[in-house]
Amino acid sequence: MTAVDSYNDSMSILHLRNGRVIDPSQGLDEVADLWIDDILIGGLGAPPRAADRVLDCSGMIVSPGLIDMHVHLREPGREEDETIVTGTASAIAGGVTSVACMPNTEPPLDTRDAAEFVILQAKRAGNCNVFPIGAVTKGREGKELAEIGKLVDGGAVAFTDDGAPVFNAEIMRRALEYAKMFDKAILVHAEILELTQGGVMNEGEVSLRLGLRGMPGVAEDIMIARDIMLAELTGGKVHILHVSTAGGVELLRNGIRRGIRCSGEACPHHFILTDKELERFDSNYKMSPPLRTQRDVDAILEGLRDGTLSVLATDHAPHAPEKKAKELDQTPNGIVGLETFLPLCVTHLVEKGVLTWPQMIEKMTINPAKILGIPRGTLQVGQKADVTVIDPKAQWTIDVNAMKTKSRNSPFHGWPVTGRAVATIVRGVVKMSRMG
Repeated sequence: MTAVDSYNDSMSILHLRNGRVIDPSQGLDEVADLWIDDILIGGLGAPPRAADRVLDCSGMIVSPGLIDMHVHLREPGREEDETIVTGTASAIAGGVTSVACMPNTEPPLDTRDAAEFVILQAKRAGNCNVFPIGAVTKGREGKELAEIGKLVDGGAVAFTDDGAPVFNAEIMRRALEYAKMFDKAILVHAEILELTQGGVMNEGEVSLRLGLRGMPGVAEDIMIARDIMLAELTGGKVHILHVSTAGGVELLRNGIRRGIRCSGEACPHHFILTDKELERFDSNYKMSPPLRTQRDVDAILEGLRDGTLSVLATDHAPHAPEKKAKELDQTPNGIVGLETFLPLCVTHLVEKGVLTWPQMIEKMTINPAKILGIPRGTLQVGQKADVTVIDPKAQWTIDVNAMKTKSRNSPFHGWPVTGRAVATIVRGVVKMSRMG
């Protein structure tokens, strides 16, 4: 790594000193200094002049800014759950410098104007980078393709009807063909609605014992299989959101081996929790796809270990407290995740030997950046200076009441965890610091 050639003496210098710099995009893992030239990565080593600000990163990990490619910011339309201001503040608190926001807002993000609105609101918020994901179909109704080209012009980086599947295979095929023209991915919410209608939790032994209607894993597997096949047919790119089944992991593994343009992500709740948690009848354990069995958890962990699941994401899904206080069959699906993302992954993946630090960081930085086609996730010289500084040994307890998100729906309240973001830097500006 060399210094920025066009170094400007009038620009501010931020010096991150003596940290363990891990950048999987360059195969970098060494104790070094990193300096930032205004909004860009300047280089490794000492800066060319005295820094305007120095952060002592001894004992810390210096990483490319974390990316969460699966976030629900709720705005416009459901500001009682979350806003772009509160959601991005939550991201910053969790060490996340870039989020990709889902289009299941009210109205949906299915037009150029809607995508531009999100970008403008994010700029006004002044927290982290926000990349809008456009709807595949108008109104997310699955009946007619949205204007994909115009959405790309408006800043959409990928497409999904997340929260609902694209149930019509012909429309999904056309979506893949159109998105391919712009080299954009279709992000798949894999669910056969006929098999899950009225379901509250995973279908299996626990649902039978509790007398709750189940959602079978095969409802996810069938859709994953279909869309991998359609990706093969069209040459398009599919990314499977929130993979929760052993069958889904194996389908992806086979598709990747065959050279199909497919990828998948895992969320912390799906590799930590099982459907047995629903014995509590606590709505914070209700989500879609649902928590499944230990066999599925083990398969997801193996998929992360062998690279089949190349992305870690949260599916951050905030809901106002009064909504989650309803009966289990009436309450909405989902949990908040931005501020628990890093510590849960450290505690349950790195500390347990599932992934190394570089492997975990790769799934939280350059891999999602590549899938979305965004210029982030790297510490390469001249790239935007988005950086996360992590204390790998910090031990603390998750407290939902201390979170920046507007909602409190997390099953991890009171959990002891290891690892925490201690500084979040976006475009060279320290947006959050716990470093004193």
